[in-house]
Amino acid sequence: MVETDLQTYAMDKALDARKGARSLAVASTPQKNSVLIKMAAEIEKNSAALIEANAADVAGAIKKGVSAALIDRLTLDQKRVGEMAAALREVSLLNDPVGEISNMRRRPNSMMVGRMRVPIGVICMIYEGRPNVTADAAGLCLKAGNATVLRGGSEAVNSNKAIVEILRDALQSEGIHPGAVTFIDNTDRAVVMELLKLEGIIDLVIPRGGQGLIRTVTENSRIPVLKHYKGVCHVFVDRDADLDMAAGICVNAKTQRPGTCNAMETMLVDEKIAAEFLPRAYKLFKDAGVELKGCPAALKILNDITPAQEADFHKEYLALTLNIKIVADFDEAVDHIGRYGSAHTDVIVTKDHEKAMRFLREVDSAAVMVNASTRLNDGGQFGLGAEIGISTDKIHARGPMGIEELTCTKFIVLGSGQLRH
Repeated sequence: MVETDLQTYAMDKALDARKGARSLAVASTPQKNSVLIKMAAEIEKNSAALIEANAADVAGAIKKGVSAALIDRLTLDQKRVGEMAAALREVSLLNDPVGEISNMRRRPNSMMVGRMRVPIGVICMIYEGRPNVTADAAGLCLKAGNATVLRGGSEAVNSNKAIVEILRDALQSEGIHPGAVTFIDNTDRAVVMELLKLEGIIDLVIPRGGQGLIRTVTENSRIPVLKHYKGVCHVFVDRDADLDMAAGICVNAKTQRPGTCNAMETMLVDEKIAAEFLPRAYKLFKDAGVELKGCPAALKILNDITPAQEADFHKEYLALTLNIKIVADFDEAVDHIGRYGSAHTDVIVTKDHEKAMRFLREVDSAAVMVNASTRLNDGGQFGLGAEIGISTDKIHARGPMGIEELTCTKFIVLGSGQLRH
């Protein structure tokens, strides 16, 4: 397509989503739930067609030499299709925040002022890899009253297109404009740049993927962006920690699922307990296949690990690789997190209540935890039911973004003829 055609294409898609947003804005909670349940049933009913469409994507990715890990993320089978449907049903059971009124108070002139929770409007999701994100994002946004413009990776275009066709048919059958789930089926990257110009039509952009994608979106968007660049997460084992608990937490934080943004990348250990703790943790990490990189002080205790370089402490490995840094005390640990962390998830393991409370106050991350694994920073684990991602921004939403974070508030006023004098 030439540039003018791409502009028209992006505009038409966004305007269709805008119509869908207006339709959703007046949809009742039962109507939205009915759509979600219908979507789930139709995904299950059409599982064979989805798997067939996905097979074409997988074959194309294999031909391009995509890594085995990315092939796994891309692949749909009967189990994963079932999980997609189950996730939509779970969203249908969540409380609907739209229309909630809070903080109503009477002013001296007797008017009542409060806030009402409302949808954001049109949310553009730009993402890579897993096709299940298509259904998850559409379902969560729909329950919160938002239309979605979905732009998945080119490697999953056939899978995503097949999923979206099912979702749109379900919307139409329940009397909601199908633009509420709009799919960008043009794989030209220039389309993304056109979408990012459509302020006033698209209300929010949420990129999910690697740092390159997120930086490109952030640097080119005229629309507000909710993001996290990377998850450089820490666990600090304090001198007053229960060392058995600390070992369990650290191994879980690194190995339970190392390719996620909430996996630990650096373990900080108080020098007072390093000689006792590190050999114990070393065996557990080695048994789990973790490659260890250490600071000079750690190398004196564990002499067969790899020396850590300065750049390593900035890295999000997303793999079974871990930095170890021995620190003098609590203050050095907090300073290290402030310098190298990505404001995602950071943990202290300690029995000292005062230090635990200081850590909660002084570490500036989306989730700050005491005596728990970083892997628990998750919408489902936090009781949000589901999430669309984890934001490390400070404005609007921070941490796991559930349905409530996909809404905003407006002021409402109930008067009886009040005037300003």
